[in-house]
Amino acid sequence: MVRILLTLIKLAGMLGLCLGSLMPLSASAELVLVVNPQSGVEQLTKSQTINIFLGRHRELPTGAAAVPIDLPATSPDKAAFYQWLVQKDLNQMAAYWSRFVFAGSTAPPIQATSVQEVLQFVANNRGAVGYLDRKNADARVKIVLSLD
Repeated sequence: MVRILLTLIKLAGMLGLCLGSLMPLSASAELVLVVNPQSGVEQLTKSQTINIFLGRHRELPTGAAAVPIDLPATSPDKAAFYQWLVQKDLNQMAAYWSRFVFAGSTAPPIQATSVQEVLQFVANNRGAVGYLDRKNADARVKIVLSLD
């Protein structure tokens, strides 16, 4: 009887994980793109964001060099960002970047270790572009695009 109960508990846990994975990654997050307030950028389009984060054209509308920064690979917001941006999961993005890194043509965005690191980097670098949950954006950064 105890074995059956333990098996049912394990199955319930696995079912919960499966159902949780069916929910959108950004169900609770409202992702926004942020820049340094001194960058001179008022807004960015999705197309400009794709160019910056995929290394195609790393320039802000002001002409300054754009320096993208990613959230940690373990962040569900990073997965949601790339799904929204280019409909690719993180494994597909890793494959994308491995081709370019091998060819030496462009580098992936800087990899942050935390949301706070993204905020600090954007606050301290005029050309920095990052993304995060709107609730984490503060006066150190300027929101230039809502990812909805």
